[in-house]
Amino acid sequence: MTSIYNNSYETFLVNNRIRINKYLNLALWLCALTGPAIAIGIFFHAFKDVTYSTCATLSALTILVALIHWILINRLPESVIGSVYVFLVLDILLVYMAYSHIQIRLTWFLVPLLSLAYCNYGIFFTSLFITYVTMCLSLYYTAPFYAGQRADISSFNYYFANVLSGSSIEMTVMAIAGVGILKTMQRHLKELLGTYSDIKNQETMVHDSVNTLKSMAGIYDNVNLLIFTNMTEVALRGADSADSTHNIEGCDHTYMVNEMKKNISPDQLDSFMEFTDLRTLRNRLQGKKSIYAEFINVVTGWFRAQYITVETSEDGIPQMVVFTVQDIEKDKRKESNLIKMAHTDELTKLYNRRRYDEEICIYRENGLDQGFSLLSADVNGLKITNDTKGHAAGDELIKGAADCLHSAVAPYGQVYRTGGDEFMAILHIDDYTELISEIEARAKIWRGNYSNTLSISLGCVSHSEFPDHTVDELEHVADNRMYEAKEQHYKKAGIDRRKK
Repeated sequence: MTSIYNNSYETFLVNNRIRINKYLNLALWLCALTGPAIAIGIFFHAFKDVTYSTCATLSALTILVALIHWILINRLPESVIGSVYVFLVLDILLVYMAYSHIQIRLTWFLVPLLSLAYCNYGIFFTSLFITYVTMCLSLYYTAPFYAGQRADISSFNYYFANVLSGSSIEMTVMAIAGVGILKTMQRHLKELLGTYSDIKNQETMVHDSVNTLKSMAGIYDNVNLLIFTNMTEVALRGADSADSTHNIEGCDHTYMVNEMKKNISPDQLDSFMEFTDLRTLRNRLQGKKSIYAEFINVVTGWFRAQYITVETSEDGIPQMVVFTVQDIEKDKRKESNLIKMAHTDELTKLYNRRRYDEEICIYRENGLDQGFSLLSADVNGLKITNDTKGHAAGDELIKGAADCLHSAVAPYGQVYRTGGDEFMAILHIDDYTELISEIEARAKIWRGNYSNTLSISLGCVSHSEFPDHTVDELEHVADNRMYEAKEQHYKKAGIDRRKK
């Protein structure tokens, strides 16, 4: 940063020198009018000791030195030679004017004063030295003339010493004042250049960031840039990008958010407004690259809202943040389908053991309601069917049992296939007696392509029967009742259980 800063200041000095040389060259050309101006003074007897030939010579000399200076600054625009030259020739012209008895005093100090415009100590002290030397020479050659015109001056030496002393004091004051002015000018210039450099760098960073964000905006449906340094919202992509800039000073939410909330699902509106609250946003983002949340648009479906930190202050507080909105409805559907596939039994299309275990876990954590019941079911004779008619017939029995269970249980709960021929159902029913009868009735009238009979052993238990039991203990009771029903079935059919 220091190197860039110094280079910037040195570049300024060079460019400034080029500009000042051009202005001073113009001034030299205008100085050619000094001859005619003095000639007018001669005409009106303002300059009694000056001749018209002096005026012509002065104008001719001025034009010559202006031409030489013009050549120098065009051939060597960045060189200090042109700067030193202009002060040298100005002082020489002043010497000539003084020698020609044209009274001047303040003009001597104008030359080093002009050199301050270069903001350079070397040029200033060079100009001061040249001016002082030429002033002394001018005084030395003109002292006899002016001393002879004054009755109060006793000798040439006295006049020379008197005027030289006064001029030296004035030149010293000029040097001290010039150094002070230069120091102040340089300090302020460096500060201004530093500030300007910071501003330009900031503008470049913002410009680059905006361009980068615009190039990224294609993957999002809406993209807004929030600039907290000036409390501005800039739409980079979206419905309001035509009216792209909004002032958000004193606002709780951005213009884009206020438009979006019209279509947010009512049950998510409070959460959405809390997530997009500008008053807390920067605190929530502090120390993080991004935060996001997912909501439902009642028109287009699921979307992801995300805030991404682009730029922070020295203490880590976000100063520039991007707010993006991305449609994730398709992703949600894919996710839902994958979850459903992971929780669904491929043969029966019922929920599987994994889903059943997840549901039971919820009841373990949250407790049971009064109407909670569990149903355990098992297909009878599946092994015999598989052995005698093949696995296609066995699968037909399983699907038949699943259909009977699902159609009967659907109004009261959910059926799960938890094993080969095993099923569980989570119910919310006051009296399961009629449900058991309905399942048995449906199984009795079932007919398949391979088998014409379907038998299901059922065991059911309700929370009201055992209010102190846990869900696992109720599951154990339901299984025991199902096994008892199975024993009764095989006993009644005269089938040895060991040959199942």
